[in-house]
Amino acid sequence: MSNQVEGLKYKKGEAIICEGERSDCAYIIEFGSAEVYKSLPNGEQQFLGVLAQGDIFGELGLIDGLPRSATVKALDNCRIRKLSQETFVSLAKQNPKALMPILKILASRLRQTLKLVDKLENRRVMPQAVSADPL
Repeated sequence: MSNQVEGLKYKKGEAIICEGERSDCAYIIEFGSAEVYKSLPNGEQQFLGVLAQGDIFGELGLIDGLPRSATVKALDNCRIRKLSQETFVSLAKQNPKALMPILKILASRLRQTLKLVDKLENRRVMPQAVSADPL
């Protein structure tokens, strides 16, 4: 499998993946760190977190091939391994247990997203302050 995993280098500030672009592979940070952003409806970028050595991202593209859900930029110079769909499928067939780390990451990110949705929903439904001024 190692000959099927492409090594890439990114300089500080360089975009590794961009929200909305084609998605057909995942990346594993071998060296360095990166930051994750999501576009808001008003055009601003919402910071989501930092990825470090050993972290995987873009894994949804291995599974569904839909456009990228976020942008990832190098925080410093990075060395990254690109995992293609072909390599992923081959790994799934040859050694399904090797997919457990990716599934755990997906489950963890889903839980984080659900917590965030819960938090946002609670803010939205909190009762408005009652005015002491009679009508």
